[in-house]
Amino acid sequence: MKETMIYAEVTYTLEHAGKFYVIEHVPARVCKETGEQLFSPETVEHIQALIKSNRKPDRVIETPVYEYT
Repeated sequence: MKETMIYAEVTYTLEHAGKFYVIEHVPARVCKETGEQLFSPETVEHIQALIKSNRKPDRVIETPVYEYT
């Protein structure tokens, strides 16, 4: 069977405790056919630590929010 997973750096988004987080350049294995992203346990732990650390973000962006009505 042909390997369809490739290494890539992706942008990971997360909503937690009423805040929206964007983490850039996250290492992942990505399926070339479906776009599904898989993260190692170490990567997930690092993302969780970033969110819990309350460190100053590298930059802040404004995000519009719409209701689907």
